[in-house]
Amino acid sequence: MNPQIIQELIETGLPGASARVQGDDGVHFEATVVCEAFAGKLPLARHRMVYATLGDRMGGEIHALALRTLTPEEANRTV
Repeated sequence: MNPQIIQELIETGLPGASARVQGDDGVHFEATVVCEAFAGKLPLARHRMVYATLGDRMGGEIHALALRTLTPEEANRTV
C-alpha cells in the first residue's frame, strides 16, 4: 500500500475531503484529513468515518494509521 492510494480512498469515500498521507514502510501511515462532514463530531466518530473509507485494508494492508481529523475551520485556525 502506498500513501497516494490511501489518500485517494479517503477522498473518494468522504466527498469534499482533503487528505495528506505520509508513510514510507508500506504498512504504517500518518494522515491529516480535512472534511466539512466532521463538524459537530467527536474525534472517535471522525476516525471511524475515515476507517470506513479504507474498509478491510485496515488491519491488513494498512497495519497502522495515525489520524489528525479537522474541519476546514479548524484547519484554518492551525495555519
